[in-house]
Amino acid sequence: MCGLLRPLGTMTTAVTRNLASVLACAVLLTGVTLSPAAHAQNGFVGFLAPTPTPTPTVLPGPVPIVVNADVSAGSTMLDLGSNYLERLGDQMTGGLNAAQRSNPGGGGAPAAAEPQRFRVWTETYGITTSTSAQGPFFGDQRKTWGGTAGFGATVLPGVNLGLSVDHSHTSVDVPLALQSAGLDVTQFAFTASVDRGPWTWALALAHGNGNINSMRDTGLGFATAAYGAQINGALTELSYFWALDQSRIVPKIALEYVRSTTASFQEMGGLDPVSASGSTLERSRALVGAEVGHYWIFDQKVFDLSAYGKFVDNFSQNASSVLVSLGAQSIAVQGIVESQYGADAGAAASLSLTNQIRVYAAYDGKFRSNLQSHQGTAGIELRW
Repeated sequence: MCGLLRPLGTMTTAVTRNLASVLACAVLLTGVTLSPAAHAQNGFVGFLAPTPTPTPTVLPGPVPIVVNADVSAGSTMLDLGSNYLERLGDQMTGGLNAAQRSNPGGGGAPAAAEPQRFRVWTETYGITTSTSAQGPFFGDQRKTWGGTAGFGATVLPGVNLGLSVDHSHTSVDVPLALQSAGLDVTQFAFTASVDRGPWTWALALAHGNGNINSMRDTGLGFATAAYGAQINGALTELSYFWALDQSRIVPKIALEYVRSTTASFQEMGGLDPVSASGSTLERSRALVGAEVGHYWIFDQKVFDLSAYGKFVDNFSQNASSVLVSLGAQSIAVQGIVESQYGADAGAAASLSLTNQIRVYAAYDGKFRSNLQSHQGTAGIELRW
């Protein structure tokens, strides 16, 4: 190899070839890349120094953490929209309500002389929710109190329309990040259902606006922010009423789409207040399950117990990132989403005092690998 050099001769070309061979051998032994620029500079060939690897800019660790309350608020808006739609869907396709639309006495009770055409209802509810940590999100705890009122009418045989309004207040606590937030959300909904024999098809459309107030402990005072949010959603549900004497089985399938947005904000006060861009969350899900129930008639009253279970597939979820700015530095923080698969389960008790008055209470639970929610509801309904 390198020892195979031509003897020096009197010819200039031979010397040149020998020098080139020596340099080529050095290149092969060291593995250093040859530089055309160095070749031009030295007349023969030179060595190219390795290109240094750029050092990435590392932003301060606390920057992604400061928007934990904002990330939680956006997720809460999405869940409140889903909760409202699913409660409306259960009202329209629930076995007891479907039976009362055709027989106000309920189930096997004696049929009323004239079908009831109108209904009004009001209910109050409370929800506790906990979300697990995800990346820079520390996890949260939420408590919601709210109320709903609605009006419905049977406009044609088997065709029912309704309007309702829902207002809720949610307290969000992110204790590990020393942050909290409050959400006040008002939603409006239009509902429609069609009964054809044992089949019921239902539709619910909802729109809502919210106000968010966040607070962050900076160690030298509190940084606060106030900004708005919106929610839009739709649900369609199909059910089949299978009567078994005084019992029932009601299989159901539903599709739901919900989209929430939060506005940008600028913190005020505290140490190093930050600004953040708005965010958008979208979720499409399928729900498949069934309700089972049984009623008893005593003293001209109807007492009903029911339970349900649903499989949930969040087959499409998108959470935009939030651009957080602290001074001259900025970083994008990804929003949080539910796990793809989960389950819903619940139970309800209803007492029809007369053909016109019914009181009820219900429990609803949502179970995901990164979220759990428990809701209690109490309400009263009037029909005529």
